[in-house]
Amino acid sequence: MPIISAEDKHLTVLNLFTTDTPEKQGKLIEEMTKIVNAAAYEGWMSSTVHSGVDNYGTLNFIQWRSGEDLEKRYAGEEFKHRTLPVFGEITTSIRLMQNEVAHTLTSDALGGKVEIGPHRDDYTVFTVFPVTQEGQDEAVDALGSGQEFLTKVPGFRAHVVLKGLRARGLEGAFVISYSQWDSKEAWEAYRDQAPEEQAEARKAAVARVRAVIAGEPYSNTYQVVHTRSAGE
Repeated sequence: MPIISAEDKHLTVLNLFTTDTPEKQGKLIEEMTKIVNAAAYEGWMSSTVHSGVDNYGTLNFIQWRSGEDLEKRYAGEEFKHRTLPVFGEITTSIRLMQNEVAHTLTSDALGGKVEIGPHRDDYTVFTVFPVTQEGQDEAVDALGSGQEFLTKVPGFRAHVVLKGLRARGLEGAFVISYSQWDSKEAWEAYRDQAPEEQAEARKAAVARVRAVIAGEPYSNTYQVVHTRSAGE
């Protein structure tokens, strides 16, 4: 199963699709699963398909050896003339985001290992933060090392911060937060915690991110439904 690590220096691509009906979400998952099961692209390492929970849509967490390998995929006839048109018919937005993993954090139980796959029952929370270009590193640090307090939060499993490199369908600089929780209830208890009960480190991190925000963040929750790695 795919492992997320800042040390591996892989290119991580997050393909974020939104849609407006459960039928279209089902079709997105079906089409993505077909592509993942047939993947044999040079430099492709793994793909993990997520199904939207709070809002309709999908998230595909993809690991590539390099940006050059990804660009060969984008330049191919299949991608331009079949993949994009099919997804264009069943989505309300498409964002193809290239990133580097900047920071990972886990609960003690996971021992520093962030793994993704349908064999786990993670409740996954994903947020894209549009930020100013000059504030991107500040946001990465605030969302990364500034979140060490999460290890003491009940139900927390893992947290990953990705620094945006470039994107299709999204303008400007961005930072991504990807976290895993025991359950929807655990996440919502943390999310809805009263300000007076919040850790000072949490308040400080939120203030740092707000200072460099350049647009409305997008957030959704997901369950992993399919994964495959090269050689499987």
